[in-house]
Amino acid sequence: MCGDFGNDFFFILASSFLMVFYTNVLGIPGALVGTLFLVSRCVDAFTDIGMGRIVDKSKPNAAGRYRPWIKRMMLPVVAAGVMMFVPWVAHLPYTFRIVYIFVTYILWGSFCYTGINIPYGSMASAITDKPGERAMLSTFRSIGASLAGLFVGSLTPLFVYTTDAAGNQVLQGNRVFMVACIFAVLALICYTICYKWSVERIIVDNSNQKQLSAKDLVKALVTNRALVSMIAAAIVSLLAMLLAQSMNMYLYMDYFKNIGAMSVAGMMMTACTLLLAPFAGKIADKFGKKEASAFGLLFSAAIYAFLFFARIQNAWLYCGILFFANIGSGIFNLMLWAFISDVIDYQTVETGSCDGGTVYGVYSFSRKIGQALAGGLGGFVISAIGYQVSTGGQAIVQSEAVTSAIYSVTTGVPAVGYIVIALILIFWYPLSKKKMTEIKSKLDAMNAEVEESL
Repeated sequence: MCGDFGNDFFFILASSFLMVFYTNVLGIPGALVGTLFLVSRCVDAFTDIGMGRIVDKSKPNAAGRYRPWIKRMMLPVVAAGVMMFVPWVAHLPYTFRIVYIFVTYILWGSFCYTGINIPYGSMASAITDKPGERAMLSTFRSIGASLAGLFVGSLTPLFVYTTDAAGNQVLQGNRVFMVACIFAVLALICYTICYKWSVERIIVDNSNQKQLSAKDLVKALVTNRALVSMIAAAIVSLLAMLLAQSMNMYLYMDYFKNIGAMSVAGMMMTACTLLLAPFAGKIADKFGKKEASAFGLLFSAAIYAFLFFARIQNAWLYCGILFFANIGSGIFNLMLWAFISDVIDYQTVETGSCDGGTVYGVYSFSRKIGQALAGGLGGFVISAIGYQVSTGGQAIVQSEAVTSAIYSVTTGVPAVGYIVIALILIFWYPLSKKKMTEIKSKLDAMNAEVEESL
């Protein structure tokens, strides 16, 4: 839980505020911000998968295979995170501002965040091999992310925005920087707890295991139906959630003109996660992760479709209806990391090789693709609908056509996206409840053979 808590201080801060910080404080056009997000994801194609291979090939020490990377990378990742939100960059010449945002964002996302997130995300398979306990780990990862979302999404807007004489919400760059510094300290505390209180109980020396050649590994990954379908679901999921999340700031700031309602919406999202968490394991055992998630996503899509056509004008009514949409999507989000543990098991059964770090690296890269597309499209959409940017935080009143377009994107994209994810799970993703029972039996047989040979 603390691992995701620490990671998501800056992940959610960047997802929610970075584009607004770039456009409204540093004066960077939205289309250029979108280009930055897309370029950095090209770099991730090498760093994410490369980090996965480094982890898989490394020999475990007394602390394990994955835990040492948390200790090594926690200082660099928070330092790089703070550097993204330095407001005084706004006083530099335009060319220097462009260079600065490219260097600092790629340093944080493509190198430092990758260096800590890939080993941490792969660690679940080394903590336990019991399906129920893995589901618990997935649930607590979601709880950690939700707690970070509570801090970032609910409390941060109340501090970083001020209201001018005309009633407009103005983002204050100095306050954003202060928040980033506070989050850096809190993230370090969370990483330390994650490192100190985690134990790798299943430590396998890969030098004694079957090793696939680079060609065979690529072939196995490409033909892994569970991995490919989950990658597709992840890209669509992040496209829907993060695009809506990046537009949320503009929705509450310019459409509703009520930043306080945004904080309440963030708290309600966390409340949904906490309400569902005790039941996630039972739901998965009774109905299956695939089946329960598909139903929840279809329910959430129906709520967003209603919001799209209803054109709600009252921010509080909007938040109340949004609560039910979060319940539907929350089922999928709680089970997300357990899906990846299942995919890793499926890969092991199909190939006989333990490549959990590489599988997670490929999946992490796909998530960053979704994040980049969401951020990139967010920047392009903001520019395309005619949103007026400012330098130094001056308030600009947006036209009614612009604010209406912001509302349409914020509600329409999740409606369509969640339907697509549900269809992927139903018709493409192969790991149903019945299939996972078969895979567990095969893994037990494989492990028994290894023990006999030893």
